[in-house]
Amino acid sequence: MDRNGIAALACVGCGLILQACGGKDTSPTTREDGQSKTAQTSALETGSKILQSTAPVKQLDVYLVGFHPLKDHPAVQMEAHHYCSQMNEDFAQCALFDGNTNSAHLTGVEYIISEKLFSKLPDAERQYWHPHNYEILSGQLVAPGLPETAEKILLKQKMNSYGKTWHLWMSGADNGGDALPLGPPHLAWSFNYDGEVRPDLLQKRDRTMDIDTSKKRRDRQDLAPAAHPQQGADALKRKFTASSGSQRAQGDRREDGK
Repeated sequence: MDRNGIAALACVGCGLILQACGGKDTSPTTREDGQSKTAQTSALETGSKILQSTAPVKQLDVYLVGFHPLKDHPAVQMEAHHYCSQMNEDFAQCALFDGNTNSAHLTGVEYIISEKLFSKLPDAERQYWHPHNYEILSGQLVAPGLPETAEKILLKQKMNSYGKTWHLWMSGADNGGDALPLGPPHLAWSFNYDGEVRPDLLQKRDRTMDIDTSKKRRDRQDLAPAAHPQQGADALKRKFTASSGSQRAQGDRREDGK
């Protein structure tokens, strides 16, 4: 690995992902129900920051942005801001938000496992885990603020991985979202064909965060040979109105037997 690659890895390891969001804020479109904070509440928060430990959330030092459809209702799609902690080489855990500002809402959780751990899961469990290769190769999944070299190294590590995602709050979904987390949790999925994600969602993300998804897609095609067939890639096939006749990102192969 050259000097730039080593420096990029160091950048990822030192938690600069959260610090370097590129100055591109994405505010939630939903305003939660409830009374504004009182002075007493704000004072209590200030005291808590000084006196209490928040060690678990301080470990959420990897920032990724992508898109999720609901598995049981693929027409419901949302932009998802992931704040993750890499617990070991095979397992990460993420808190999901509908933006990256102080007013962002906690909307769900995602667990990410390697292909090795996925292979150990019983068949009945695998239906809950979505594949990631298309998200990476298509340029849809990004790490805002990271240098391109560091972003590519980070996402190369996620090739062939799987995610289990539950959305608890439909904030930022269609029609501006709900003002409170209502109803049961929903299992989210990944996009695996061109034409599945709503163009307006992708365009809004790219415009707001100054991202060129098409360029990222071109730049990541050297990762395609590392893509293995992934289960779940066809779970929502033909359930999107715009997916008819669409093609996979180059190198994202059909799933094997599922």
